[in-house]
Amino acid sequence: MVRLSDWQDGGSMLRFHIYDVFTTMPFTGNPLAIVEGADGLTAAQMQTIARQFNLSETIFVQTADDPAHSAKVRIFFPTAEIPFAGHPTIGCALHLAGDTGRRITLEEQAGLVPVTITREGGVAVAEFTAPRLPLRHAPVPAHAMIARALGLLSARIGPHDPGVWQGGPAFLYVPVTDLATLAAARPQDPAWTDLMQAADVDSAYLYTRTPDGIRARMFSPGAGIPEDPATGSATAILAAQLLANGALGDGTTVLHLTQGVEMGRPSSLRLTVDVAQGAITAIRVAGSAIKIAQGTIRIP
Repeated sequence: MVRLSDWQDGGSMLRFHIYDVFTTMPFTGNPLAIVEGADGLTAAQMQTIARQFNLSETIFVQTADDPAHSAKVRIFFPTAEIPFAGHPTIGCALHLAGDTGRRITLEEQAGLVPVTITREGGVAVAEFTAPRLPLRHAPVPAHAMIARALGLLSARIGPHDPGVWQGGPAFLYVPVTDLATLAAARPQDPAWTDLMQAADVDSAYLYTRTPDGIRARMFSPGAGIPEDPATGSATAILAAQLLANGALGDGTTVLHLTQGVEMGRPSSLRLTVDVAQGAITAIRVAGSAIKIAQGTIRIP
């Protein structure tokens, strides 16, 4: 159980921890701030702290509503609260589990998120089950509009069809033909803003197949994230995009994804998708994390 009094220093400070998530190497992967003892914080105070850290996401740990669960958590971009996110879930679960935990259950706004922790080659790996199965979110903008917003040629969009999917957060999925095209992509305003409005999202997830799996990038400048080194929620929802394009068959498929390479923070994610009779029945995303800092922060 997490209590505010456990972590406050003199009644005005909260303890925090910084992890790099979806990596085992410090200063790679996706940085995450974990703020403990957050029961007494308002949403406005949490947003202020998240803006102060200015990482892609900050997760606040509160006492669980159900004592059988590990914790209740709230997750914030620098600009807004979100119902679910992958790298905060992975990092927070590994932090709460310590060296002995095997299963963590987090109460998130999107629903209960079970996380199983195992050791693979001596490294702790957390795997969450997505709280929602993805659904189509909005009509897909034209290839030309997508390409213009990313500074690409329309012929470089494919071979899959783009899609707009949501499973808590929502993303525009943009397949590109090769690694060179992926590396060249950049949000271009005002075309980018027009694209986000047309797709009813604030983020675009670009991907291409590689001999080892999938390489991806995620842009969300409107949410205060120019580029994200690793996006666990988008990785989970990618399952629907792949199924819609005939890339998943019945049974269990395991895919290895790399993200953040182009921004110098390589991240490694594992996506497992269960499909039965042409429909997704479960999605799991796995990764590791390493702690790189800790301290206290003033309560706003």
